[in-house]
Amino acid sequence: MRWEKISKDTTPAVPPNLTDYDRARADFTWARAHTALTGLPGGGLNIAHEAIDRHVAAGLGDKVALRCLSRDNVLSTVTYAELARRTARFANVLRSLGMGHGDGVFTLLGRCPELYTAVLGTLKSTSVLCPLFSAFGPDPVEQRLSLGDARVLVTTAPLYRRKVAERRTSLPLLAHVIIVGPGAEELPGTLSFDELMSAAPDGFTVPPTSPEDMALLHFTSGTTGTPKGAVHVHEAVVAHYATAAYALDLHADDVYWCTADPGWVTGMSYGIVAPLVHGVTVVVDEGDYDARRWYRILGEQRVSVWYTAPTALRMLMRATPRQGPYDLPRSYDLSALRFIASVGEPLNPEAVVWGRDVLGLPVHDNWWQTETGCIMIANFAACEIRPGSMGRPLPGVEATVLKQGEDGRALITDGRVTEVDRPDVEGELALRPGWPSMFRGYLHDKKRYEAAFTDGWYLTGDLVRRDADGWYWFVGRADDVIKSAGHLIGPFEVESALMEHPAVAEAGVIGRPDPVAGSVVKAFVSLRPGIDAAPDLERELLAFTRRRLGPAVAPREIAFDQHLPKTRSGKVMRRLLRARELGLPTGDLSTLEGSS
Repeated sequence: MRWEKISKDTTPAVPPNLTDYDRARADFTWARAHTALTGLPGGGLNIAHEAIDRHVAAGLGDKVALRCLSRDNVLSTVTYAELARRTARFANVLRSLGMGHGDGVFTLLGRCPELYTAVLGTLKSTSVLCPLFSAFGPDPVEQRLSLGDARVLVTTAPLYRRKVAERRTSLPLLAHVIIVGPGAEELPGTLSFDELMSAAPDGFTVPPTSPEDMALLHFTSGTTGTPKGAVHVHEAVVAHYATAAYALDLHADDVYWCTADPGWVTGMSYGIVAPLVHGVTVVVDEGDYDARRWYRILGEQRVSVWYTAPTALRMLMRATPRQGPYDLPRSYDLSALRFIASVGEPLNPEAVVWGRDVLGLPVHDNWWQTETGCIMIANFAACEIRPGSMGRPLPGVEATVLKQGEDGRALITDGRVTEVDRPDVEGELALRPGWPSMFRGYLHDKKRYEAAFTDGWYLTGDLVRRDADGWYWFVGRADDVIKSAGHLIGPFEVESALMEHPAVAEAGVIGRPDPVAGSVVKAFVSLRPGIDAAPDLERELLAFTRRRLGPAVAPREIAFDQHLPKTRSGKVMRRLLRARELGLPTGDLSTLEGSS
């Protein structure tokens, strides 16, 4: 199905930060972007200073920084001045424990005010912050604490008991465990967050911080091998600030809600750092996804900019069909909402249009990776949207499409790559290094890092096509692409077509080896409630996708599976489907939903 472009003919209530795309790209430099931040009084650059202390120095200490909702809907607020005091105390706590420049401080917490204190206090002290997803099981927690040279862990008593306590002896570098909330007195070898904070002074001078000092460590899982620890530096804050202005259209008066968990890079870069550097009010919801709860938060908290995930949007779509009276969203006043963006996986065109029809706003997809540290390609507030497209590169970002080799990755000949010079030709997405939040290495893995760069380009491993006007369209991961009878088939395209059928809730697509075609497309489909799997439905779906995609791309086989393997963030794990289908090793399962 071809989707019409969504133009921006109406005058927005708030003038967008980027109004002329071509001029913004022509005029932009990262050096000029740097001047939007103050830097440390004595020189240097520190993320926490830019996110908190400079706002207080500018007289904005009374402004609400965090608007926190507990699981039982109790609302509390934290001003920028109070956040400055709390983070100063935590920085002093770390220093009292002997922690300083470069020491690894890990958090294993849900979305609570103490998380923000620990994150920004760690950065203020010039230690290195590594967030862990609180739903990780004991194995991935231990693995990351070990790989990341953790010296301090900040967590809760229940999480410590379930995931760390029995493995503490295998982590000799872990010197201190700080327990948020009650329970430290019952756990040998732990310290109370509240007691440490109450004894610490609330004044702290940020030490000299070089822009190239290590600030953040984010682990990202590959299809093989151990998780990779991507290293980011304090200069990343320049990119966080600039890209949040352009891609998320943040303004100082916004109430902003990022639903991503801070244990992942999106929740850290755009849930904590970027919005606070812009001085906005950040909504923090401790609760889990619930359609009614989310609509209520959007309405009652007067959220103006909302950054969420395609999986979450699709779940809302199920609860709020595009056909019908839209009772659920219309039960709440969403009039403050002016901009919606999505990231984490490709956004189906239907979700973009659903946002426009149901929420009154189209959803703006964007693309980036843990390694890039910030948004690289986006649909902008003032520009037309082409549903299904990632958008166009941000100012300061040079992207290209590279010619593919036999394995789907960029073809490298004598150390050189070749750029695709025609529109709508699939190839590997590559980025020219040099943006401030580009990762500076994989911790303890120099060879793995060096392999990510060739001929002056960072090779993303993602396959895309670029249309004649410069919009990029996601095809799939290079290791997910299916080569069938000479055709390279992106599984996302097939999955999107299947999900347009009213019976389909979710889909995952892989290539099954075939002696004639090399591979044929096989789809695993989860059906909506009340719909039964049947041979007639299988035939209907095969015909449906054949009509949508043509015989060269449509699946040859469909298997019904109501329990598709998914990550904790809701993505269908194609590599696990492939491993199960072909009897291959399953690899890293630390991000599998329901694993422990």
